[in-house]
Amino acid sequence: MRPAALAMGAAFLHESPEAVEAIQTALDLGVNYFDTYPGHHEEKWGEALSGVPRSSYYLQAKIGTHPERRKDFSGEGARWSLDQSLRDLKTDYLDCVLVHDPAGVDELLKEGAVFDVLREMKSQGVVRNIGLGARSHDWHVRLIDEGICDVSLTFLDYTLVNQSAAATIFPAARRRSTGIILASVQGMGLLTGQEPDPDRERGMHPGSEPRAHRIWTWCREHGVNIRHLAIQFCLAAPVDSIVMFGPASLRHVQDAYEAATETIPAELWEAFDQAFSIRPGMDAG
Repeated sequence: MRPAALAMGAAFLHESPEAVEAIQTALDLGVNYFDTYPGHHEEKWGEALSGVPRSSYYLQAKIGTHPERRKDFSGEGARWSLDQSLRDLKTDYLDCVLVHDPAGVDELLKEGAVFDVLREMKSQGVVRNIGLGARSHDWHVRLIDEGICDVSLTFLDYTLVNQSAAATIFPAARRRSTGIILASVQGMGLLTGQEPDPDRERGMHPGSEPRAHRIWTWCREHGVNIRHLAIQFCLAAPVDSIVMFGPASLRHVQDAYEAATETIPAELWEAFDQAFSIRPGMDAG
């Protein structure tokens, strides 16, 4: 897959009355990678993309999110969930399917379980790529190194406040030419422009010193939109990756596109680096 650098997730959009318009607007702006949540109004994506040449965009679904079969990673559960997604999305194949937020991976690798079924469906062309969406770096590295995952979605761990994935997942992805999806790049609200809560940040990154509030204060003092820095920092990640934003409205789609395309002067990044030792393209350390 060679998608545009900016991708759109469905976690917050599926309940919006603007969902169809937001998806179509994203497509018009050049976004061509769409992540969906089985069981959460995938038919809106089917409606929004109806009539659009299938080869012009990528569709990614998940296993484990459907309310009727939540966290069901059995082989039968995987087939059932994929059937629902294919029907609601009005397509006969999925460009990628993620095993979403499992409690572990050992059980999922057994014969007949979810990864076995996904490999079978990949051989049939129904699923083009297999991926994992999880917080654990160890799981990502293991499944990448064992050749099970074509794509890894990591969230919260390559942002302006935490770059820990650069030391673990990124090297594994380079070894195996695995694609990376960077999600929650605005820190689940920490880097959107609202004043960050240090206690909330500590909960997201246990053992780390909160940085979001200091970055927020610096951006206010320098007249900088923190969203622009957050998204463009991730767009410059030193690995084959795309950046996924999760809009809840049409306006959020427009905001994300603006953040991704706004020009940020080099001298501003230099000042930011001097203040926080964070710069575009930075790797481990």
